[in-house]
Amino acid sequence: MTEHASPTDRPPPRRARRIARRTGIALVAVFTVAGVVATGQFFFGAPGVGHFRSIDGRAEYVAAYEKAMAALPTPTATHDVTTAFGTVRAYEWSSPERADTVPVVLVPGRSSGVPMWTENLPGFLAHHRVLAFDALGDAGLSVQGVPLASTDDQALWIADALAQLDADDAHVVGHSFGGASAAAYARHFPDNVRSLTLLEPALTFAHPPARMLWWAAVSTLPGIPDGWRHTALGKVGGVDDHDPTDDTAAMIEQASRHFSAALPTPSPLGDDDLRALTMPTYVAIAERDSLAGGEQAADRARELPRAVVHVFPDTTHSLPMQAKDRLEAELPAFWRAAE
Repeated sequence: MTEHASPTDRPPPRRARRIARRTGIALVAVFTVAGVVATGQFFFGAPGVGHFRSIDGRAEYVAAYEKAMAALPTPTATHDVTTAFGTVRAYEWSSPERADTVPVVLVPGRSSGVPMWTENLPGFLAHHRVLAFDALGDAGLSVQGVPLASTDDQALWIADALAQLDADDAHVVGHSFGGASAAAYARHFPDNVRSLTLLEPALTFAHPPARMLWWAAVSTLPGIPDGWRHTALGKVGGVDDHDPTDDTAAMIEQASRHFSAALPTPSPLGDDDLRALTMPTYVAIAERDSLAGGEQAADRARELPRAVVHVFPDTTHSLPMQAKDRLEAELPAFWRAAE
């Protein structure tokens, strides 16, 4: 008796295989073009107003944000500060013992918001009043109302917010794109910056590797499969696998999925800009998978007038989390010396 293969067991006919192959090639081409477009929008797009793509998407993001925020020490105050460019959500941690200290201001990286400082905040609180905010134009609970046309505008809204928070003399700390924003603020308002700390600052001292730009852009594409998004987010963070079960990682994933950012593209500092940053400056660059530009960025940072520059071994762009113990030990000492 001869057994016949069922229709589902038979190999697809040659024409069907050709169609499937062409469809696969077409999909790759579509995502490649989309990645190129996203790269342009991510780094070189026209300024607009950052926004959530849907009401449901915002609700999913806020739920993830609140869960991630729960891991931080409870803020002593929550502020919604009105600036010329929108309303800035800021959190404050203070106590009678730290009320008169020079405040530490934390500027987050892309799609990260205040919860990104979960690992670092406890160590900073032991020494200083701390303020942290969600960036305008990016995911978080700040609400942008006016386009940010340039990094000069980034400096202006930060100055506006900090003046109202009684923190216009501060130790300013920025990570990733927040490092570029912190540097812009320091350039325009040097008298307001007691010291500047730049942790893996993107597009501040050098251009990132092209592959890092690519993954950063792809991570923000709407509608891509979860596996692709996890891969892209992992590549940007410099980790083998993006862990969607981690609360902060889950929040960043929701941000990349649901928020359309509208931020100006920083440019690496020119010679005059470097000379203008005369305040004590601490620069930390990752040894591998550096979005800041690696050794090239470190060499450039050493041209700052009063810089302490370190390349942190065995770290990636997620340096603030990976090197939290070293930062907890070194930064308070650096801040004391700056005072």
